Amino acid sequence: MQSMLPRIEPYRRAPRLAPGDAMAVIAPSGPVPQERYLRGLTRLATRYTPRDSPGTLSRLGFLAGDDGRRLAELRWALSDPVSHAVICARGGYGLLRLTSQLAAMASDPHACAAAPLIGFSDITVLHALCALRQQVSIHGPVVTQLGELADADVQALWALLEDPGPPPPVVDLTPLSSDRSTVHGRLLGGNLELLSRLCGTPLAAALTPGEPVILLLEEVGEAPYRIDRALTQLAMAGLLRDVVALLVGDLVRCQRPSVPHADASDPPDALQVIAERARHIGIPAWTGMPLGHGERNRAVPLGVGVTLDGRSRQLNFHHGAVL
Repeated sequence: MQSMLPRIEPYRRAPRLAPGDAMAVIAPSGPVPQERYLRGLTRLATRYTPRDSPGTLSRLGFLAGDDGRRLAELRWALSDPVSHAVICARGGYGLLRLTSQLAAMASDPHACAAAPLIGFSDITVLHALCALRQQVSIHGPVVTQLGELADADVQALWALLEDPGPPPPVVDLTPLSSDRSTVHGRLLGGNLELLSRLCGTPLAAALTPGEPVILLLEEVGEAPYRIDRALTQLAMAGLLRDVVALLVGDLVRCQRPSVPHADASDPPDALQVIAERARHIGIPAWTGMPLGHGERNRAVPLGVGVTLDGRSRQLNFHHGAVL
C-alpha cells in the first residue's frame, strides 16, 4: 500500500542557515510593543544577526505605520540578497490591506527571494503568498514571542532553519471524531479567521493546489459560532475541496459565548464546532498541535508533504524547511 500513496514533493526550499547569518526583521501588520520586541530581538541575536528597518516600531492606529511603509519594508526584506531569512516582529492586523500588491508579487519572479519567511497569525497572508509561489515557509514564532517562549520551542525554530532533515513528528494528537484515517497531504494553513478572509482574493488559490492538503488551523479570541462561520465560508467558497484533514493548534480565548442566541442554552465549544464541520465535509480532524497564540509555538514547515498517522496519533514530516 505504501507504494500507492501519493508522493508530494516539497515546495521550493531555501538554503539552510548557519549561526550568525543575517535575518531581516519586519513589521508588516500591527504596531510592535517596544519592550517585548527588544526582549525578543535580544534572544534572536544570540543565534543570528537581525537586520530591522528604522520604521519597525512605527505606529499608526492599529497598524505598524501606513500601507506604503509596511509594503516598502516587506519588499525590501523579501528581495534582500543579504538576509538568509525573514522573521516578522508580530502579527496583529494589516496584511489584508496589501492583498492586491501581494498578488502582483506572487507572479513576479524578482519580487521575492528564496529566504524562508517566519511568522503566524496575521502572517498567514504571507504564508498564502509563499504557497502561491510554491515556496516553503515557516509557521512559527514572531519576534515579540521569542523572549517569552520555552527554550524547546526556540531551539525547534533554530533547528528548522539549520537542519535540512525532516523535523521530529508531532505526537499525542487527539482525534475530534471517530474517523481516524491515516492521510497524506501538503501542510498548509495558519490562522482560521485570516484564511476565511482570503475568500474572493487572488491569494485564496493557495489553498487549492490540486493535490491533497492537510490544513493547519489556530485561532485567538473568536467565539465558537464565528469559528463555525469561518469554516463554513471556506467550504462554500470551495477552498476546502482539496483538504483531506484538519489539524488544530491552540484556540485561545475561544470559549463559548454567553449569547449568540437567546435560546441557545448549551452552545458547542470551539473544538465541537470544528469536529462537526469536519464530519459535515467528510474528513478527519485532530487537535493537539503545540502552536499558536498560547504558551507554546512550535515552528513547523508549510508547503511540505506530511502524513497524519491515525494509528500512532502523530504528524510525520516528509521534508524539512531548508536545503
